[in-house]
Amino acid sequence: MTLTEFQARTVEAFGELRADHLVRSHHLAACGGRTAHEAIDAGESVKRVWLALCDEFEVPEHLR
Repeated sequence: MTLTEFQARTVEAFGELRADHLVRSHHLAACGGRTAHEAIDAGESVKRVWLALCDEFEVPEHLR
């Protein structure tokens, strides 16, 4: 998954304003307590970060 795909999927799943807020403020347990933004900057797989967001917010399968 590319960063562009990640950004598009977060907007699709959460809406434009909420997506940006979640990526920068919500700490993901599956990513060591980092935000999605911090985890990706630290070299975490974009796909892994996306799936962590999906799991924590129970994103429906058809949007994953």
